[in-house]
Amino acid sequence: MTNHTSTSRTPNPAETTDVFTAVTDQPKHGFFNRLYTGTGAIDVIGKRRNWYLITAAIILISLGSIIFRGFNFGIDFEGGSRVQFPAQGASTSQVEEVYKTAIGTDPVSVQTVGSGGNATILIRSEALNKDQVDALNEALFTKFQPKGKDGQPSRGAISASDVSETWGSQITRKALIALAVFLVLVAAYIAIRFEPHMAVAALAALVFDVTVTAGVYSLVGFEVSPATVIGILTILGFSLYDSVVVFDKVEENTRGILHLNRRTYGEQANLAVNQTLMRSINTALIGILPIVGLMVIAVWMLGVGTLKDLALVQLVGLLVGTYSSIFFATPLLVSIKERWGPVARHTEKVMSRRAGVASARAGVEAERRATAATGRGYGDDEPRRSREPGQAPRPGARPSGKRQKRRH
Repeated sequence: MTNHTSTSRTPNPAETTDVFTAVTDQPKHGFFNRLYTGTGAIDVIGKRRNWYLITAAIILISLGSIIFRGFNFGIDFEGGSRVQFPAQGASTSQVEEVYKTAIGTDPVSVQTVGSGGNATILIRSEALNKDQVDALNEALFTKFQPKGKDGQPSRGAISASDVSETWGSQITRKALIALAVFLVLVAAYIAIRFEPHMAVAALAALVFDVTVTAGVYSLVGFEVSPATVIGILTILGFSLYDSVVVFDKVEENTRGILHLNRRTYGEQANLAVNQTLMRSINTALIGILPIVGLMVIAVWMLGVGTLKDLALVQLVGLLVGTYSSIFFATPLLVSIKERWGPVARHTEKVMSRRAGVASARAGVEAERRATAATGRGYGDDEPRRSREPGQAPRPGARPSGKRQKRRH
């Protein structure tokens, strides 16, 4: 005869752990690890009110500077005179002294353009009449003796020209037309490729970029030149590219989200932002390096003011565009979609479901604590009574001891 003994099975802790605790007790990773892997290092969407406040503060500072401080328009916009002659060892400080002695006022700007034997001195000033131009040319020739193409000192080596303010106004008008066309094409492309709400968010980010870049120029006092206008149009392209990259990931993460009840549209959008965050940072760093190189070459080596203005506006716009695509465009998109429509209803549904699950979890936890403390189930009104011999166990009762051994 063989003896068969029934032994009790020790429960697996993983099986008895509460399902909610199992979900929350996930491995913890460091901030930079989660940032690199794109697993939610920064809660951009959940804290979007804070980003809205920061964005509003930046816009107010920029608008305040534009309104009360204004811009430092270059000669191309305000009009004036331009005098140029070969440098040949002349310094900008010496030229400023000669100009002030001859005219009686300070020039708008004096800079060295080019390097080596091709270097020239460029003087920009308010509009000068013929007598003032002649007096300045005579003073410059007497002081520096600029040489002509034949290598001999010549007054012809000094050139003077007038710049009309109408030329600057024409540039401004054409730039505004180009900006309007660009914005229309951008809105149409994003609305067709993605959806109209994304087009609205992208346009808002572009307006933010232009406003803040202009505000920085006004606040710092950078000279606004035609190169500045060209640079602003250039940075709009970068800002649009960065926004489209993030929106593409948002669309991928939220595809079919309305048929699921586990995550909201905003949570999936926040995941998309984190997944593209490192790409945006790397793109900005790669873009900044050649701009810094351009500034070094323009200022310290060639002395080309046009390149300096172009590099400055691109540097400012690159940083502002990176910020707006991550911390403004996507949060604004989520706010628009959660305001009304199917996404708003879906978000309410998910949050209601979570509230019910949390309530059920609280009930389960309360019952578990009551059972552990009193030995009775939560809500039992009567104390436990011993079972009569031969009486069947009551439903839900646990075994009171080991089973009897059977012999065959």
